[in-house]
Amino acid sequence: MQNSRLNDVKNISAINVQNASYPGYLDVENSKDELLVKFFVDSQNEEAFTELVNRYSDKVYRLAYRITGNPDDAEEVLQEVFIILVEKLNTFRQESRFSTWLYRVAANASYMFLRGGKKNKESQVSFDDYKPYNDHGVLEGVQDKDWSDIPDYKLLSLEGTQLIEKAISELPEEYKIVFHMKDIEGMTSKEIAKVLNLSLPAVKSRVLRARLFLRDKLSNYYTEWDKN
Repeated sequence: MQNSRLNDVKNISAINVQNASYPGYLDVENSKDELLVKFFVDSQNEEAFTELVNRYSDKVYRLAYRITGNPDDAEEVLQEVFIILVEKLNTFRQESRFSTWLYRVAANASYMFLRGGKKNKESQVSFDDYKPYNDHGVLEGVQDKDWSDIPDYKLLSLEGTQLIEKAISELPEEYKIVFHMKDIEGMTSKEIAKVLNLSLPAVKSRVLRARLFLRDKLSNYYTEWDKN
């Protein structure tokens, strides 16, 4: 599946991009993202574009999947993102890292896909109505629910990882994407703020609330597991 997805994106680039001469030699595999972008914009070199695809197709797919919740939808978003890149890479001004700019493109494409398909959000909870929150928006009782001593083989079992994925899927969209970028992709809070056009405090608040929600959601399951 992964190789098929990557080949689809490469085929898109081959249709839209033609090789051209470029002065000098560029070690594509060891070049920084920003240099590859300049190389492609200046020369329309397919090898430079393909290297960017190799580096980021999986990351874009994961982000799209996290937002859409559907592998087929994520595939469509992935292809759309790299079509956009072929057409719009010349608009990248290097005011931020290329990866940050690309995440913004991918997030926007994912949300546009959802709006276009009018996907429902019935499976998502609302933090406003989530019972552990009191009238001041504080999650109560979570500090007492600690399962950090449970062995990794239990936490990372098939059943455990499936439950974690289900809990993450139930996060509201605005919290799900922040959690994914921070705790799964390892982006900094500043990078996330740039991608989503949020303030730094807003990003940190959403990350915290998402983590607390997941900790509370998973605690009863793991607590019962620990007793067995």
